[in-house]
Amino acid sequence: MIPLQFMEERNYLVTWKKYLPVIRLHLKRSLSEDQNFKLNITDFESAGDRGKSGYTFSLILDNGKVTTSVSGSPVARDLYELLKTDEVSKAFFADRIVKIAVGKTFVLSIKTTSVPVLQ
Repeated sequence: MIPLQFMEERNYLVTWKKYLPVIRLHLKRSLSEDQNFKLNITDFESAGDRGKSGYTFSLILDNGKVTTSVSGSPVARDLYELLKTDEVSKAFFADRIVKIAVGKTFVLSIKTTSVPVLQ
């Protein structure tokens, strides 16, 4: 029998796909300064009700690999699924640490730092 957590649909994938062009833009801009932009909570509420657990998360990608657990947050998990399959995003994450977070005010923030190359 498959555990329930693996049977969950990717409810937020379609919503994140809608935001992908703006996320790409803010990823690029995050090279020079931290980025913040407001998400439309209605988009996410229509994809699935998170109830008390909410939509907040912190996702850290080190060289494109997630270093934080996304299993407990379908919203974060679906964003990561989208970013890891998007060729433009994958190229951006190379040799960088990127922190993507959504807080209680429904603002998505992106902070990017370069990974030092060892000689």
